[in-house]
Amino acid sequence: MTPDRIIRLRREAWGFAVGSIFFAVGAVPFYAEAVGPVWTNATFAVGAVFFTLAAFIQLALSGRRPPRRGTNPADRADWYAAAVQLLGTLLFNVSTINALITVVNTDARVGDGWRPDALGSIAFLVASALAIVATKDRHTLWDRHARTWHGTWLNMIGSVFFGISAVGAYVIPDSGDLVSLFWANLGTFLGALCFLTAALLSRRSIHVDGTPAAAPTASGAS
Repeated sequence: MTPDRIIRLRREAWGFAVGSIFFAVGAVPFYAEAVGPVWTNATFAVGAVFFTLAAFIQLALSGRRPPRRGTNPADRADWYAAAVQLLGTLLFNVSTINALITVVNTDARVGDGWRPDALGSIAFLVASALAIVATKDRHTLWDRHARTWHGTWLNMIGSVFFGISAVGAYVIPDSGDLVSLFWANLGTFLGALCFLTAALLSRRSIHVDGTPAAAPTASGAS
């Protein structure tokens, strides 16, 4: 693995870690009560930007262009996982910005950001599934440290929690209330913790001197 890829891998991990922290903090009710709805939604919007930056780096490491004929299955799944995840982060940008506009502009319709939020959660689920496929043959990846079993499964669990959050955040048209504010916040918080843990473990897979960590055991843990 070249020094340039090492640097980008570390930046990717930090991007997902910082974005996860913003989402986790924004989902804490005490924080929301302390700073108010504007700053709470701004926190989510900033977190989404970090997610997008990290996802762009991840796609760049995967080759940027769609796989060609002859690309091995693991690299093909890895590229599509990165591409779909980038799309998901962009949808989260749309969702969080819409939510921020809603609390700033009283004329905006509550719930405008729900559809991109739901689509972003679906994209994360699809990306996580593709990442698991890529991890099955990680020894054939462009870099075998790019995907790990603990990382892909933590991201899958986090994506499930984000999906639960999206369901809870659906605005009931007749009442204007959320389906479940509790699950909207808890799903976001737990999902963000899963993404944060995966990012930090990924960050630790590369030593400070820039050399890859030891290969995982046969069980797939690293």
